Amino acid sequence: MVKDLSLHTNWAGKQIVFLETVDSTNEEAKRQANAGAPHGTLVVAEMQTAGKGRMGRTFDSQKQKGIWMSLLIKDDIEPSNASMLTLVMGLAAVKAIETVTKLTPQIKWPNDVIVNGKKLVGILTEMSIKADGSVSIILGTGINVSHECFPKELASVATSIFLESGQRIGRARLIEEVLQQFESYYYIYKQTQDLSGLKDAYNDCLINRGRQVQVQNPKGSYMGRALGINAEGELLVETENEVRQVVSGEVSVRGVLGYV
Repeated sequence: MVKDLSLHTNWAGKQIVFLETVDSTNEEAKRQANAGAPHGTLVVAEMQTAGKGRMGRTFDSQKQKGIWMSLLIKDDIEPSNASMLTLVMGLAAVKAIETVTKLTPQIKWPNDVIVNGKKLVGILTEMSIKADGSVSIILGTGINVSHECFPKELASVATSIFLESGQRIGRARLIEEVLQQFESYYYIYKQTQDLSGLKDAYNDCLINRGRQVQVQNPKGSYMGRALGINAEGELLVETENEVRQVVSGEVSVRGVLGYV
């Protein structure tokens, strides 16, 4: 039971807000931040009615089927560096899933964790700025755990730990492992507020690396070969004429023949 969550972490999740149902754990984390919740507060729900994905998409969040959580960061982080925490959490999720399940997930830049070409984890980072100028960073993470099937429109791109491994894992155990991994990687990130210390580890997990990708940008799409990320978390894409730096946001990176 996620409700009985008891974490052996240093600061992440030392205060837990548990909800049976919520619109979005990210939205609840913003409300908690505005109400004075401390750094490291974790919002966990059994179900989201309006789970949020990247670029305005919804995130399918069935009751008791996955991990739907948001971690509140109230720390001395420059707002311009906040988006890199998406990649830090992605790396933490990969290592945690490897540890708990023995699966070998990979990362689809910038915010999806993939197993066998299908999405297992989605991550959404948002910022909340109070009237006094104080900044809170919210790291929303959704992990498909025990789904036995998905709606028709998602079946070709989504998967779960159960579908990939046949294992019925404890969600509380996985939450704890994700947060422990995140604390370790966050410490490295915090030294420089960039990914210089994590770049190699991230690139080792990057499913896009060495592949032809389509960069879908409202200003114009193009194709190239993904080389990996730089210290700022930008994806380096080699075209015929140059190496271009791709910034996450309104940009989508997809494989030439499909999702990855």
